[in-house]
Amino acid sequence: MDKEKIITELSYKAVRSSGAGGQNVNKVSSKVVLTFDLLNSLALTDEEKERSQKKLKSKLTLDGILILNCDEDRSQVKNKTIITKRFIAIIEKSLIIPKPRKATKIPKAVIEKRLKDKSSTAEIKSNRKKPEL
Repeated sequence: MDKEKIITELSYKAVRSSGAGGQNVNKVSSKVVLTFDLLNSLALTDEEKERSQKKLKSKLTLDGILILNCDEDRSQVKNKTIITKRFIAIIEKSLIIPKPRKATKIPKAVIEKRLKDKSSTAEIKSNRKKPEL
């Protein structure tokens, strides 16, 4: 994955922020919407695209476009840097290959302890019976 190449493929759009804020919210377009076309990206290999598509399935549109919003700050520039960092973190996380899980054996001591406990429980229960005369 080439960060610089991916950043050039991003498209930003400034939108008016929602919610309370008075005149600043009504006048200034400080909210930033980032869109990234994952399927048509040239910065990612086919294998990376496939892996990202599986991991980001819930965040992608039907066309394979990732859309992120940021309206945390009053400054459009700060929101743009925040959303870019967040995007890079999401992409890097989606490209991580998980280590295969190694199956472990049950230790002999654990098996022996279980059998010992089982036999002691059986002995206690057998002692509860009435003796045969």
